[in-house]
Amino acid sequence: MTRLRVNGVDHELEVEPRRLLADVLREDLGLTGTHIGCEQGVCGACTVLIDGQSARSCLTLAVQVDGAEIATVEGLAGAEGLRPLQRAFATEHALQCGFCTPGMLMLAADVIQELAGADPSSIREAMGANLCRCTGYEGIVRAVARVASPTPPGRPGSNATGSDRLT
Repeated sequence: MTRLRVNGVDHELEVEPRRLLADVLREDLGLTGTHIGCEQGVCGACTVLIDGQSARSCLTLAVQVDGAEIATVEGLAGAEGLRPLQRAFATEHALQCGFCTPGMLMLAADVIQELAGADPSSIREAMGANLCRCTGYEGIVRAVARVASPTPPGRPGSNATGSDRLT
């Protein structure tokens, strides 16, 4: 039996040792926001948070994360609706076709925790770990900077503080 806590909900699953976390999330738990792109860990469309750290779910065996806390894009929005990170992506036009968006949001949540207050250059470098063919990353960098910094450059005061900025 493999135990996972996904988006705050506990699950006990019979999982074959060879099954990938991405497949378990999508097929067994119905969480299809985690996209499968390259299946080689290069594109980042499958990015989730495992115990608070971004990870490629297409490279992670589900049994490897037994007992872990997993966060997917479906877990970002709260009962009150979209959180500041999601609103910033919309405001800054950081999404187009949407295929990379779930992975970008999850990586961004990790980047914001790790690089709070980072400059756009550092954010651009960190977010470059995930591929996007549509946006050119400028909107993505602006969205992350908007949330990561108390007062992002060229923007009036931040609309969130502390952990409320992320999720």
